[in-house]
Amino acid sequence: MSALEQTEKGEARLVEDANSTTTGKESNSYAASTAGVDHREESRKAERRFVLKLDLLFLPLMSLIYLSAYLDRSNLGNARLQGLQATVLRGSDSNYSIALMAFYITYIVFSIPGTLLAKAISPSTSIALGILIWSIASTAQAGAFNPAGLYVCRLFIGVGEAFFGQAITLYASFWYLPNELAKRIGLVVTSGTLAGAFGGLISFGVSSIENSKISQWRILFLIEGIPSFLLAFIVYFFLPSRPHTAKQLTEDERTLALTRLNRRNLGEGDTGVDWRAAKYALLDWKTYVVSVIYSCMNLGLGSVSGFLPTIIRDLGYSNARAQLFTVPPYVVCLVVVLIVSAYSDRYQTRGVPIASIFCIAVVGWAILLGVNAENPSQSELNARYFGCICIVTAGYSNISLLISWVSANTGAETQRAIALGMLNAVGQALVILAAFIFPSSESPHFVKGTSINLAFSGLGLVLSLGMTIYYRMENRRRDRVEGGRPPRDMPVNVVEEYDLAKGFRYTP
Repeated sequence: MSALEQTEKGEARLVEDANSTTTGKESNSYAASTAGVDHREESRKAERRFVLKLDLLFLPLMSLIYLSAYLDRSNLGNARLQGLQATVLRGSDSNYSIALMAFYITYIVFSIPGTLLAKAISPSTSIALGILIWSIASTAQAGAFNPAGLYVCRLFIGVGEAFFGQAITLYASFWYLPNELAKRIGLVVTSGTLAGAFGGLISFGVSSIENSKISQWRILFLIEGIPSFLLAFIVYFFLPSRPHTAKQLTEDERTLALTRLNRRNLGEGDTGVDWRAAKYALLDWKTYVVSVIYSCMNLGLGSVSGFLPTIIRDLGYSNARAQLFTVPPYVVCLVVVLIVSAYSDRYQTRGVPIASIFCIAVVGWAILLGVNAENPSQSELNARYFGCICIVTAGYSNISLLISWVSANTGAETQRAIALGMLNAVGQALVILAAFIFPSSESPHFVKGTSINLAFSGLGLVLSLGMTIYYRMENRRRDRVEGGRPPRDMPVNVVEEYDLAKGFRYTP
């Protein structure tokens, strides 16, 4: 028998054996096995089920907290149109600006301690404590009868929100992988945009109350403050803290959660505060540059929170209708936040989407600066309202991207906590400026406020592109030094070496 005939017979035998396997006949040759494929598919399904459960545990409560925080933070702008400035603040623009600024003073001072507290103790406890503080202070605003009383309330709202502001991202990083984070934070941030929309609707409804023995602005503070007090207790009892202690997880789910984190070098666990990592983060120049970018964004956000109802009123609407017309910009913003954050997670890019949002900010502030505001025509009115939509969209859309950028580009949890806290400590500095650049004397054009916002939006655009270029160049340098890209899920010593560890790569 020739070699060719032997080969052909051998191949025929293999085919026959394989067919007998698929038809149920006995065979001692080759058996087709899908065990590995089935195992991988079951693992993916289990992980998807776990992430869905995690979303149900995490997102509703976090969104409620964010909604509550932004309602209580930004309702001063709505209360201003309902008589707060004319009565408690004695008709003074300066007193109103000080009231706005008071919140940011304590919010900045307590940002790093508040974020570190979520690392040092149970996050559910620290966040609930923050909610309790700000809810009491927010509700107490309804009882203010002079500027000093309102200032004190605003100071304590800042303290409470500092315990939550960036702790939310640190907390999320205890559960989610980097490629899952921006979408989730984006969904939570949309609650801030909903707060702007709900705030306008609530204020419009309150403005319709007639012959009340209580001033409309006092009713507004009560309606928006009391629910936050109840939310503090809900968070304390029902928000899971960390995977290894969460009572809401089964043992299999707990193992899966920890396996996911360990696979991406995120399973540091509840190890308290690493002061060496804290020092490293405080001396890291990247922390400050990204914080300045965040501050450029926050100048626009602070301007929107404090003065959007006034800007829209000056388009020619009554006080009540101005409250109502603040709603559509926030609806547009909500859609943009969800789209951009999903895109950013899918392609693991932060800098380019951030720069794109700053472009929207530049367009919006340029329109408000350049289009006539004195007795505007209908087309000018439409253009200025479009500008308002742009600045609201830009004010909120970069929040999730920037804090996810910081979270992904820090190694250890303590480093991450400090870097996120710095976003508020440095990143909120320009918001104080926002409280003083929209004086009533410059209405309706507000040249000072729009010009300053335009300039800093341009600065944010340049810096975000610069950091993107740096991260890409540094990743390429590490590829050359380390002999190529690190293998997927390679163990990286981020606990001791932070973002300098071999195998660590930045998200550009």
